[in-house]
Amino acid sequence: MGSNQATVYVVDDELQIRNAIGSLCEETGHQVKLFASTEEFLAQSLDVGPSCLVLDVRFPGTSPTGLELQRTLAQSGVPIPIVFISGYTDVRVSVEAMKRGAVEFLPKPFREQELLDAIRHGLERDRRRLERDDRLRDARQRVEMLTTREREIMLLMAEGLVAKQIAARLNVSEVTVKVHRARMMRKLELRSPIEVVRLIDSMGPEFDARRIGTSQSPFQAGGS
Repeated sequence: MGSNQATVYVVDDELQIRNAIGSLCEETGHQVKLFASTEEFLAQSLDVGPSCLVLDVRFPGTSPTGLELQRTLAQSGVPIPIVFISGYTDVRVSVEAMKRGAVEFLPKPFREQELLDAIRHGLERDRRRLERDDRLRDARQRVEMLTTREREIMLLMAEGLVAKQIAARLNVSEVTVKVHRARMMRKLELRSPIEVVRLIDSMGPEFDARRIGTSQSPFQAGGS
């Protein structure tokens, strides 16, 4: 689905509670999808756009519990924010859920506004994550446009080196460095060394592995 509309997933084995939460969310303008078990939810593909999962803790029969679903999603790399709801008071379970990143743990019965506030918090968290992902994807796409030399210069600029120092490190002329640097800055749509540093930081710690695998310059391999 290509929409960026917020989606609230509700997983609870009690039909009355599912429908009540669904109606409440629809009244606030959210798209809602309801599930009677964790297995039903796992069989569903998540929509594109910000989302939040309202999840009961316990389910009858052999269905995975809410905590088990939380662990499964984390292990699968699905970072959907979770608001737990429960008809049982269990401090250990609530503490574990919060330690694993749950937005909130609400005991039943809860006030409508409490739930809406928790859902809003979860959706805001997911919107920020999606925005970070968009920035990261854009940054990586722009870096992929660079030649090996331009990427080398970008990395040395991020270390704080000026054109003369970069030329000495790469054993090229200062004029050559300036030409490649200007092309690199134009491709990346950057205006200063500080923006270069911010761009590299935005790509996360795994960027080091990527650049070593694609650049292979003498200074990266340990040479001078």
